[in-house]
Amino acid sequence: MSTPAAVAEPSLPASSAARTGYYALLILTLINLVNYLDRYIVTVALPHIQRDFQLDDTQSGLLGSFFIIVFMLASPLGGFLGDRVPRRYLVAAGVLLWSLATGASGLATSFAVLMVARAAVGIGEAGYGAVAPSIISDLFPREQRTRVLSFFYIAIPVGAAAGYGLGGWLSEAYSWHVAFFAGGAPGLVLGVLAFFMPEPQRGAMDGPEAQAKLPFLVGLKGLARNTAFWWTTSGYTLMTFAIGGLAFWLPTFLVRERAMTSDKAGFLSGAVTALAGLLGTVAGGWLGDKMDQRMPGGGLRMSGVGLLLAAPLMYLSVQVHSLVPMFAVIFLAQFLIFLNSGPINAAIVNGVPPAFRAFAMGLNVLCIHLLGDAISPAAIGKLADVASLGLAIELNALPVLLGGIALLIAGKLFKHVTA
Repeated sequence: MSTPAAVAEPSLPASSAARTGYYALLILTLINLVNYLDRYIVTVALPHIQRDFQLDDTQSGLLGSFFIIVFMLASPLGGFLGDRVPRRYLVAAGVLLWSLATGASGLATSFAVLMVARAAVGIGEAGYGAVAPSIISDLFPREQRTRVLSFFYIAIPVGAAAGYGLGGWLSEAYSWHVAFFAGGAPGLVLGVLAFFMPEPQRGAMDGPEAQAKLPFLVGLKGLARNTAFWWTTSGYTLMTFAIGGLAFWLPTFLVRERAMTSDKAGFLSGAVTALAGLLGTVAGGWLGDKMDQRMPGGGLRMSGVGLLLAAPLMYLSVQVHSLVPMFAVIFLAQFLIFLNSGPINAAIVNGVPPAFRAFAMGLNVLCIHLLGDAISPAAIGKLADVASLGLAIELNALPVLLGGIALLIAGKLFKHVTA
């Protein structure tokens, strides 16, 4: 995002180093899958939680918002530590904490206790979310990063789908308490495995100059002047507002306004999200690398176009009442949105100095959630109480449209940074 330093292109990893890198990528991706599984169990279990604790939609929205608020506030601290201490330890500790907290959510006997447990999940996830992309960027050369980061972010739709499906089935067949117990178990195993991941040198794939340490205040001043970073973050924030609110309320919308059972709503939402997200993320990784090779910021421009096309489809999805056409429109909208998972995050790690990547990711996480899905579940819930849930979901198309414009501007401003 400032003029790149003249460094030689790094060679591809040797076969043994490549195997080590792919092992770490696999572990981090599985952790990311469990991350989103734990997040989305609560969305499909929400009707049962509302019934047991006698919650209105505004209170229920706060359950999602409170988790995100804690997560976003802790993320810059996780990023700051990730630039200074062994990152695998932060990942392992974070996974173990949020997995225990997810299991503890199932023990909640009041709304207040459930809120505290979800806050602990947010703290654990903050120790992981800002650090994992910086580890991946130090294991793979720049020309592969969009693709490998896309593989990492495939876990978002697959994990969300697993959370929808598992949460809906267990909540309907047993109870929402059992759903949380099941969601917390896999992370305990992955947390232990994370202790044995490789710890690559920061900037290892960006040349010798990129491995120098960067004083925090110097990096912060550079980031403040990095206009492409801020436009990227703005577009990402607007998209996160919309997709976060939709993901939280979609199962409830299907139960309330399309007369589905919670297990059917969870299964169909999860299946569509998984397929659209998997195809969109893979396509975005491949296309993003191709576009970045053609022009600086090409992946960001592609992402912006994807959001512009997704916005009218999001609005249309609520207008369609027949289930098959409705889910077809939702599929297309999600496919276009998930195109940006790899390109946006690759642009962030490629557009800041390697020694400042974890903090930049943490700051990005803070921004996208502070003004994004920290407020959208509660905002949609409040509008649903005042008007209708359908109208609230329709209005989500507007931030997607504005996010597409912001990413197009970011693509024009982007410059790669290696030191």
